[in-house]
Amino acid sequence: MKVLITGATGFIGSHLIPRLNLINNCQLIAAIRNQDSQPKLSTTVKTIIVGEIDGDTDWSQALIGIDAVIHLAARAHILQEQVPDPEAEFIRVNTQGTANLVQQSIQAGVKHFIFISSIGAVATLSNQILTEETPPQPDTAYGRSKLKAEQALIELASNTNMTWTILRPTLVYGAGNPGNMASLLKLVKSGLPLPLKSVKNRRSFLYVGNLVDAIAICLTNPHAKNQLFLISDTQALSTLELIEQIANSLNTRSILIPVSPMVLKFLGYLGDLITYIIKRKLPINSVIINRLLGSLVVDSNYLYKTLNWQPPYTIKQGIAQGLL
Repeated sequence: MKVLITGATGFIGSHLIPRLNLINNCQLIAAIRNQDSQPKLSTTVKTIIVGEIDGDTDWSQALIGIDAVIHLAARAHILQEQVPDPEAEFIRVNTQGTANLVQQSIQAGVKHFIFISSIGAVATLSNQILTEETPPQPDTAYGRSKLKAEQALIELASNTNMTWTILRPTLVYGAGNPGNMASLLKLVKSGLPLPLKSVKNRRSFLYVGNLVDAIAICLTNPHAKNQLFLISDTQALSTLELIEQIANSLNTRSILIPVSPMVLKFLGYLGDLITYIIKRKLPINSVIINRLLGSLVVDSNYLYKTLNWQPPYTIKQGIAQGLL
């Protein structure tokens, strides 16, 4: 089986390649932006340069003889936006770029297309447990672009010989993740008091080792064809419980102090105001505060039952292995 991977040099891609190397007779080809990306990849992976990913990318050479595509590459959340219209840029890369790759994959005779979407295509905060049946209401430009990409994949692949799988992961953590979990890890390591003792929420997370294992299963399990799955670790945690898990893995003690969520929200809005004035984002803003305070729990049972699969790592194991 010949598999094309986009985003192979990214956080998830770097964990996916070793997992796919365990599949017998699986030949991996990485689509890279330029030659500078090549040293980041294992010598077991062949590379092909495709340049920027958008609606005009030429995939013809990359797709020759390909049986399956795993589409990881995307424009993700940008801390300091440099473009005048971020929403249009998300659409250009994530939606139009995906639709273009799907269309050319169909023309090239690709048998299966795995698209790594995001729970953001449904919501970023919710007091209800999310399932595959939850009506999507994305509240970010990123989430909207991912939902439109999903819809384009399903529509373009209908009435063709190419099957598809869409995975909507929750927040993914693990070694090499530059995102919010890494920032939280640094805060816990610092030993600084954290004003989060009064936070009462529930959130689903996803260890990258569990995600790449699921992708590998979707590549080989026929029951994954034409399916959309929400995926997370089996256990949801509160922000408080997550901090305690991290501290335990570090053999340290977290210092938590009670601060009213209303005060934290005020600090978030204050960060927004300062950002607006100085035109630079601060480490504290309303988005970060709302995610620390809010809930987002998904039910992944449909994935577990359909593929007869369970995440190989518990969240405790994931934190121990992925954040230290």
